[in-house]
Amino acid sequence: MITSRVRLAGLAALLIAGATACGAAPTTASPSGTASGAAPGAGDAPAAGAAATATSAADFGGFDKLVEAAKKEGRLHVIALPPDWANYGKIIEAFTAKYGIEIESETPDAASADEINAVKTRKGQDRAPDVLDVGQSFAISGAAEGLFAPYKVQTWDKIPGNQKEPTGLWFNDYGGYVSIGCDAKKIATCPASFADLLKPEYKGKVAMNGNPTKSGSAFAGVYAAALAGGGSFDDIQPGLDFFRKLKAAGNFNPVETTPATIEKGETQISIDWDYNNAAYAPKLVDKGLDWKTVIPSDGKYFQLYAQAINKDAPHPAVARLWQEFLYSTEGQNLYLGGFARPVLLPAMQADGSVDKAAEANLPPVEGEPTFPTDAQVAKAKEVLATGWGAAVGG
Repeated sequence: MITSRVRLAGLAALLIAGATACGAAPTTASPSGTASGAAPGAGDAPAAGAAATATSAADFGGFDKLVEAAKKEGRLHVIALPPDWANYGKIIEAFTAKYGIEIESETPDAASADEINAVKTRKGQDRAPDVLDVGQSFAISGAAEGLFAPYKVQTWDKIPGNQKEPTGLWFNDYGGYVSIGCDAKKIATCPASFADLLKPEYKGKVAMNGNPTKSGSAFAGVYAAALAGGGSFDDIQPGLDFFRKLKAAGNFNPVETTPATIEKGETQISIDWDYNNAAYAPKLVDKGLDWKTVIPSDGKYFQLYAQAINKDAPHPAVARLWQEFLYSTEGQNLYLGGFARPVLLPAMQADGSVDKAAEANLPPVEGEPTFPTDAQVAKAKEVLATGWGAAVGG
């Protein structure tokens, strides 16, 4: 287990700086109206159609009525939530135990692009995803396409202003740094930077978690490589150039990283989120692996993932209750228990509700995180869409 403490003051200061309010969250969110312009009475639970347009718990007549409506629906359908990713296995278990609501988790290893595609192609189907957990670039594009329903959780005011879409179409939930994971049992000297990854000793060993044109984690990996190679949020091209060099050197491994590929030795070095790499370590000890995680010294890139509710969610009340759970103290500390940095971390540090033991286990990192703008992310995605295949041949 990682015991080094991480310096979080910079992250806390940066997140708080963008907050619209830093006071305690209200018992229920302020009413923001329904399609008819009026919230249901305190004793009334909304019909299914009203649940689909509810923009806060107040629109249900309060949180208890939201729970009541969600239990009547009885089910949540999700995709792309691996149990080892940001502690989602335990989060799903905790939600079901708390509310008695079944969660159907389909295709856990799917990518953000697959979630967006499922929203479009499964419209009107019971197997459409109710909620999405996507890289921020996909949250931005999905909102622009009109795929999401606005909703503000009870802790809305604690989410920094620069980490949410103002109407609640999406809001960041947890994040991490791009990191390099390495099996120290098989690799004599684990790499500590992107520059190290080009060394001949790593021939055929450097993998990533996905394709950057589809995967938020892989997209971040290319961005981090760009920063390491003299690029910027405005210029991701050096990241493509890096992977072209990695491929030419014979070091790039096209196998997409999963816990199974690591266990089998197929991906001995992996560029991935620090919370993924860090979470693998304690689970691989019994398999004879010594999985180490390091934030590359030359390419620090931090990003938060985002939650969104499918506008046509087949279980709209449960979708909203799921969001309330994720942004509760319990849900945010569960993210932290999976080595991810929850968006409400600064607020929980301030009010003393943070799980300090879990906080102490975060991978160490120096400096303060910075974030690209929506426009910079959109431009980077365009560059990757046309350049990734040419860079690595796939």
